[in-house]
Amino acid sequence: MQATAYTYDADTRSGQVLLDDGTPVPFDAPAFDAGGLRLLRPGQRVRIETEGEGDSRRVTLVTLQTF
Repeated sequence: MQATAYTYDADTRSGQVLLDDGTPVPFDAPAFDAGGLRLLRPGQRVRIETEGEGDSRRVTLVTLQTF
């Protein structure tokens, strides 16, 4: 699934992405670390993997979108 980086805190390695419908979904340090990233800037397109649905949806992986 694709999303757009919305917020990112380098100290906690956590933040939020926006789905294409505008829904914000949080991610935590383990999801960020799983993608092997060192930095994330708001506005970057990312690829994410999620689990759960609705309010319990969470990001399990966030990495850069490649074509």
